[in-house]
Amino acid sequence: MQSLWMVASALFFATMGVCVKIASAWFTSGELVFWRGVIGMVFIAVLAHRQKVSLATRYPGMHAWRSVIGTASLGAWWYAIANLPLATAMTLNYMSSIWVAAFLVGGALLAWAPVPGRGGRVPLPPMQGPLGLTVLAGFAGVVLLLKPSVHGSDAFAGLIGLLSGMSAAFAYMQVIALSRIGEPETRTVFYFAVGSTVAGLLWTLFTGWSAWSWSHAIWLLPVGVLAALGQLCLTRAYASAKTQAATLVVANLQYSGIVFAAIYSVLLFGDRIDAAGWGGIALIIGSGVAATVLRQRAVPKAPAEEH
Repeated sequence: MQSLWMVASALFFATMGVCVKIASAWFTSGELVFWRGVIGMVFIAVLAHRQKVSLATRYPGMHAWRSVIGTASLGAWWYAIANLPLATAMTLNYMSSIWVAAFLVGGALLAWAPVPGRGGRVPLPPMQGPLGLTVLAGFAGVVLLLKPSVHGSDAFAGLIGLLSGMSAAFAYMQVIALSRIGEPETRTVFYFAVGSTVAGLLWTLFTGWSAWSWSHAIWLLPVGVLAALGQLCLTRAYASAKTQAATLVVANLQYSGIVFAAIYSVLLFGDRIDAAGWGGIALIIGSGVAATVLRQRAVPKAPAEEH
């Protein structure tokens, strides 16, 4: 199920991106972050009430760290978008899946130690290498589709974009840690929305507020709701990934957001995708299918909720 949750998350975020693109004509990035957080807080609070989930937590430090690192990733991504070609900024941010794979596979290698009294080593989890390769293949598809480029004068912004992907990976790993200690997804997403609200408010205090118009502000509502739904599905996807192999599948399927974004670009904004771009889309889809097949072979008898 975590595969379906991640695909749903990618669709929500891609649709949110369309709304952000429209709303950015009237609102600054700081305002979009602020209203995304405010609307998300209200939406999640109502959802938590209906689900009878308390928003009180015994782990405020862990939620604070997830909010800080997640908001920092968001801010770094927006800085990269403002100072780099959009394709380059998106590609650098989507390297979060590469970092997740690196952290997981690297951790497995560090744990690959001799077994006392057996003269051997702890066996590596099955399919680690092939699954890691599917993540790299998916990223190659992203590069083919977006054709990123960084010139000498853009080096600093490129570094910030790279850090946005790395910090996003840290945030996703923190989501996994929170799920392992029993924190529900609604609570985790709520505190991230709180962090976004505070960060957006501080950002806007420096950049100023735009003129208010209800005909323009109506676009803020889908931005906040779709962002909350995307975060919920993403959190559920990583939280339900009980093994490293499952987590690598989830990380790879995050690339499907690029496919949805490309479809929206063609249908809504009249953009054109060349042969290399369509080849990239095929590679992204193929890597996702391959990752899912390898996951099934790695743990064919895993419970249904772990697939």
